[in-house]
Amino acid sequence: MSEVLKTNEAFDWNAFENDLDLYGGSKESVADKYNESMLNVQMGEVIEGTVISVGKREVVVNIGYKSDGIIPVGEFRYNPELAIGEKVEVYVESVEDKKGQLLLSHKKARQLKSWDRVNQALDNDEIIKGYIKCRTKGGMIVDVFGIEAFLPGSQIDVKPIRDYDVYVDKTMEFKVVKINQEFRNVVVSHKALIEAELEQQKKEIMSKLEKGQILEGTVKNITTYGVFVDLGGVDGLIHITDLSWGRVNHPEEVVELDQKLNVVILDFDDTKKRIALGLKQLTAHPWDNLSQELKVGDKVTGKVVVMYDYGAFIEIAPGVEGLVHVSEMSWNQHLRSAQEFLKVGDDVEAVVLTLDREERKMSLGIKQLTSDPWEGIDEKYPIGSKQTAKVRNFTNFGIFVEIADGIDGLIHISDLSWTKKIKHPAELTQIGAAIDVVVLGIDKENRRLSLGHKQLEENPWNEFEAQFAVDTVHEGTVTEVNEKGAVVALNDQIEGFASAKQCVKEDGTTVKVGEKLPFKVIEFSKVTKHISLSHTRIFEEAKRAEEKAEKAERRAAADATKSSVKKINASIEKTTLGDITALADLKAQMEAAAKPKAKKDAE
Repeated sequence: MSEVLKTNEAFDWNAFENDLDLYGGSKESVADKYNESMLNVQMGEVIEGTVISVGKREVVVNIGYKSDGIIPVGEFRYNPELAIGEKVEVYVESVEDKKGQLLLSHKKARQLKSWDRVNQALDNDEIIKGYIKCRTKGGMIVDVFGIEAFLPGSQIDVKPIRDYDVYVDKTMEFKVVKINQEFRNVVVSHKALIEAELEQQKKEIMSKLEKGQILEGTVKNITTYGVFVDLGGVDGLIHITDLSWGRVNHPEEVVELDQKLNVVILDFDDTKKRIALGLKQLTAHPWDNLSQELKVGDKVTGKVVVMYDYGAFIEIAPGVEGLVHVSEMSWNQHLRSAQEFLKVGDDVEAVVLTLDREERKMSLGIKQLTSDPWEGIDEKYPIGSKQTAKVRNFTNFGIFVEIADGIDGLIHISDLSWTKKIKHPAELTQIGAAIDVVVLGIDKENRRLSLGHKQLEENPWNEFEAQFAVDTVHEGTVTEVNEKGAVVALNDQIEGFASAKQCVKEDGTTVKVGEKLPFKVIEFSKVTKHISLSHTRIFEEAKRAEEKAEKAERRAAADATKSSVKKINASIEKTTLGDITALADLKAQMEAAAKPKAKKDAE
């Protein structure tokens, strides 16, 4: 059905179309008067308007222009209490868009004036409103006057925040606490609004505190070192050691967040506003409940609660601990760290060694549960007996060995071999290896045996004394040469030493490693087990012997000549002419015999 249009029959269309002063003047004059009544608005201008309508999506604002402006309601999220009639600042984006609509922006108006506004709020310590937009690292982003300000997590509340998300999309009051003018960063705080009030509460509470006073509080925060408790406006700390008489690995084992509990004031500092609280002090000390029948020598059972290198603490009852020193864990003296024997959580049995109820200290022993291996040591390992030991450790002066669990001994390096000069025990054996020994001595006080390895054999130096007597010559092999001389192997068992002076050969060179040469014994000591040798003396003494023989021969010839002359002179007086002739012949014969000898001596 088509719509029926109705007209006003009395309307003078002729006057309207011909501008016959229908309204008391021309249309142009009427339009001018209307325009004069409108506000002169320019694009980019910030002016004040009045809210005339608030919808779900839009807010209508009247600025006194011929049309109202429409602003998205999202620009007013920071002010959820926006009401009709409220004055707001707007930015004129366009006087008329394609639809003839006035376009306004409250957000841009705020941004243009927000920086001055924020600085003013900081200077005047003013309380402002802000809209929490979202979470960020370390805190929240807050819309303040159109500026994105940072709200640190620590400045949201005086209590630790466990769920930041509950604050998103909320409008809260803040104080501007910091502005970076260069980077235009703004930091706000909600906590600052309530701190002043809390400070006054703290003063009142602190003025009423007394040591030993018992108060009720709420667990506010749990850390690795203790628990913070809210006492109704002021916080106190229960240190982890004051939570329980027993060992506590973490406070969460004893309390939980928001738990209400009674605590006792141990100490407080008015200046620093610190309050030390205790929880375990509200119960009797476990040592006070310890059985009076417990005494030294009794056996107890418990659990390892703490380990150190020097020992382990055993809890035999809640809050009652005893120390097992590493030296009391095993008769084995090779135990250097308690961790080698026990670990946290082990259930152990021990013997009470000392008990001091006043000092609340107890020492325990585990090795005492077994017999002392040193009892009857003289009968088990008599001096002179042969035993088999296990090499435990090396030193420069010998080898530490273990004959049995808890029975240790030392083989001095001088007791390893009769003949070899051992510079380090590793030349003879290795750690963990078995070695045969002879018991040489027993040190009960230091719980150690003196042992020998070479004593398993007879001392060969008794035989060597006759075999390698002084001045005897033996063939030897040079095994080592240094600046002091040479080490010479005389056989598989024994070595000698030739000084550098005694290592010179007949051709003037020095002996070398690997050479087999004759050596003469020039010194033998059975006490120090040392043999001094010389290769040089062998050819030097031969040369001296030859020279001595030649001198003796010449001396004998000279003596014979003197004897013959003497005889001639003695018989001159009895000589006849015929005798003189005979003597002359004899003289000629002697001279002839003497010429070859003289020639030989000249050569």
